[in-house]
Amino acid sequence: MKIKKAAALVLAVSLCGTMFGCQNSSQPAASSQAASAQSAQVSSAAAQPVEITVVTSYGGDDGNRGNYEAAVKDYEKATGNTVKDASGTSNEEWKAKIMADFETGAEPDVLFYFNGVDSNKLVQGGKVVGVDEIRQTYPEYAGNMKDELLGASPVDGKNYSVPVNGYWEGLYVNKKVLSDCGVSVPDSNYTWDQFLKDCEAIKAKGYTPIACSLQEVPHYWFEYTIFNHDTIATHAKVPASSTDERGKAWVDGMNDMKTLYEKGYFPKNTLTATDAETFQLMADDKAAFAIDGSWKIGWFQQNAKDIKDFAVTYVPAENERKATDLIGGISMGYYITKKAWSDPAKQKACVQFVEAMTADDVVAKFGATNVTALKKPMPTPDGADALVQSALQMVNGKTGLAPAAQDNLNQAARTALFAGIKDIVAGKQDAGKVIDQSLAIKG
Repeated sequence: MKIKKAAALVLAVSLCGTMFGCQNSSQPAASSQAASAQSAQVSSAAAQPVEITVVTSYGGDDGNRGNYEAAVKDYEKATGNTVKDASGTSNEEWKAKIMADFETGAEPDVLFYFNGVDSNKLVQGGKVVGVDEIRQTYPEYAGNMKDELLGASPVDGKNYSVPVNGYWEGLYVNKKVLSDCGVSVPDSNYTWDQFLKDCEAIKAKGYTPIACSLQEVPHYWFEYTIFNHDTIATHAKVPASSTDERGKAWVDGMNDMKTLYEKGYFPKNTLTATDAETFQLMADDKAAFAIDGSWKIGWFQQNAKDIKDFAVTYVPAENERKATDLIGGISMGYYITKKAWSDPAKQKACVQFVEAMTADDVVAKFGATNVTALKKPMPTPDGADALVQSALQMVNGKTGLAPAAQDNLNQAARTALFAGIKDIVAGKQDAGKVIDQSLAIKG
């Protein structure tokens, strides 16, 4: 995108006021000269090819890794700039490394990261640039997005990141296993009681009803079991204690997970197994159900023997929640760091990169079944496989969307809470005690 003359003037005046003291109206000639010099500096620097460092979560076996790499190549070809990619897998270790890099001045130029409480320190520390500030120089920045869906920071309610797409969490099913057990694929009216009956039938046939590592990834089941005891309006609210209304929902949900464990519906090694090990049960036709996010579609496409054997549908419901009420939202987006923004040579390159990664057609490639902030409707992908078709049907049939409760916990509290789930299901710890201990941890 070419810098508009008016935008360049705004930038020049801003820099003039802060760097050259030109706000004195008695020096119009000096002010004009300084503004012109600064504008020329930015324009000249931006015209030269540069290398920018980018960190995203599209590392490891992320299903969108290939799409990300293709989009980066297109950006490099179109601009002449180069990208030094340092992407990794989104987990607590990855988050901690990113925060450490910012603390030591080793932050990237562009960061694809969470826009909830996880990014609070970046906003509070002035480490990232706001969308409105960027628009003062590049008015069309994120112009294809709905501002209200960008994912405003909890710190000040302002937008700092631009999302590719959001997410939903749903129930992945192995239809081959279900068929062998005489169990129907869950529909929009699926209840918790029916789910328990189905799990018992699946277990009786020698299969594992639920593929899940409570050692590594208990949070999807945590989200939906507590969702079954609250509402869309209250789900994301963090309780003050285990005894208030929100806290009681958390206790009840965790005790539902305990019931599933005691009935033997999780893998026998669920307290020690890795997520990769338990999910392999799905690919090997040894497990029936798994809750995961929209990003897991890529994993099934890469690992399933026959993608027609898999579908994603609604998580079983009880109480006020409808099965068609989903956990989802827009939790991640691209940030331009203050460090890169203050470098005239990198400023435009970073803006162009984010715009390239969040263009309508690129967003569609990253997940046509996902929640997005785009102003235009998402196109239906050509040649969509059976799993994608089931995902589209699920999303189109949703009656409500609640953000994940865990996103409103600080990292330390969240880590402690999820680590305690193993002890809760095994009967070593009371759910209320684990919740209260976790809530007492301040980030």
